[in-house]
Amino acid sequence: MKSLRIAVVIWLMGFLVIPAGAEKPATPSSKKTPRAILTLKDVLARVEQGHPLLQGSQTQKIVASGKLLKALGTFEPKLVNDWELERLAGSSDTTTSMGFNDTFVEFRHPWGVQGFAGFRAGIGDVRIADLDINSTNQPLLGIAFPLLRGLVTNPAHAELKKSELATKQAELHIQQTRQDLYRGAAMQFWNWAAAHKFAELQEKAVTVAGTRSRQLTRQAKAGARAEFDVIEANQEVQRRRAASIKARRTLEREQLKLALFLWEDGNPVVVRHLKPPDISLLQQETISHHEQDKQRAIAVRPEVQLVNLEAKLNHIDLEVANNNFLPNLTADAQPSRKPGEFVLGLGYRFGVQMSFPFLQRNARGDHLQIEGKAQRLKFMQHYRIQQVSLDVDNARSAVARAEERIEVSRRALDLAQALEKGERKRFRHGATSLVFVNLRERNVIRSAEEWIHALADYQKALALYQWAIGQWVNGPSHPSIPDATHDRP
Repeated sequence: MKSLRIAVVIWLMGFLVIPAGAEKPATPSSKKTPRAILTLKDVLARVEQGHPLLQGSQTQKIVASGKLLKALGTFEPKLVNDWELERLAGSSDTTTSMGFNDTFVEFRHPWGVQGFAGFRAGIGDVRIADLDINSTNQPLLGIAFPLLRGLVTNPAHAELKKSELATKQAELHIQQTRQDLYRGAAMQFWNWAAAHKFAELQEKAVTVAGTRSRQLTRQAKAGARAEFDVIEANQEVQRRRAASIKARRTLEREQLKLALFLWEDGNPVVVRHLKPPDISLLQQETISHHEQDKQRAIAVRPEVQLVNLEAKLNHIDLEVANNNFLPNLTADAQPSRKPGEFVLGLGYRFGVQMSFPFLQRNARGDHLQIEGKAQRLKFMQHYRIQQVSLDVDNARSAVARAEERIEVSRRALDLAQALEKGERKRFRHGATSLVFVNLRERNVIRSAEEWIHALADYQKALALYQWAIGQWVNGPSHPSIPDATHDRP
């Protein structure tokens, strides 16, 4: 009887829980067909190609193009045809009809210069004072330009310069959306990978407990095992089934969350028939250029660049506000466009007009508002730079602590396996009971779970570091993104 018990225990050792990362590859005779592997690169590629939030952010380029066209429309040449007729009272209760038909093109330059050129055809017995053609027709040439306020720097020109920066602003918003989506996708991907690995671990634990329960049941029927051990074995099966169901629910939850980053034909895709790479086989990376990465992050992170761009836009408004303190001095040379003056025989006029408010309250009010905004943007710029710098430091710390957790949890798992092996040996010699064997196996499962979470947290820390240094601003093209083809050294 004792030899039979030893043989049964040795046979059961082949079904013990195998920790993640220590599994043997399936033999060619295995009936299970290996499922396709979904890598982080695949997830990020799907985010880039079909995520609705990223596609929606692309529309900001259309808005930027519309702003530029609207600003350019202010300086678009205009074709004008003006027909005017005046009725004049003459002698002996007679009336005379006189007027003109003007056809000309108006233009406006961003520097503030305005003018027009065209041709005037007189109607009736009109008198042409300057540049007459056939006594009733006249070429139209006019120009007006500011000498102080509005020369080169003016509100219309400022809107044009700001609209030219709108495309850059749209690109930065797209980059920020991409960064945030990639970060969320990476975090959720590794949550799903850890849940998948732990669900497999729980399924194997159920298999081991079920096999042991069936063996003990047969032995109890043969009188070689006490009924108490069978009850204990069946209870352990149910306990592990409950844990397996909970792990499967966690896996389904993580699958559904991951589907929010996997879109195809406008619908999220749940990856039920794909498996993640084995996180225990992924290569661990070394962060060796921390300071250079920090400077790069400050230079490329859209959070900093958006503040810098807003400061440029505010500086354009500040230039206009400073220009508004100058007197409004305008010189012009053009023919009269009023019908009455033309009919009376007035020709070209030349003049200089100046206006200047005494207290400059409007100009000073605008200047104070824009100057206050400029000061706020300086503080915001300093804050964003420090925030990005701390993001990089925080991500590096997360990577370092995750590496330490991997080593410690791996050591704890090895010790748990050693205790499990010793408990089985004691059970084989009759020095302990099945209860303690089950406790040791549960401890192995808990230690394996902690090790799996440590591996997943390490990969999430790497993703956080990539996000912190702005590595994803232009897409998932960097070679350091972890993939399933890397082997752990």
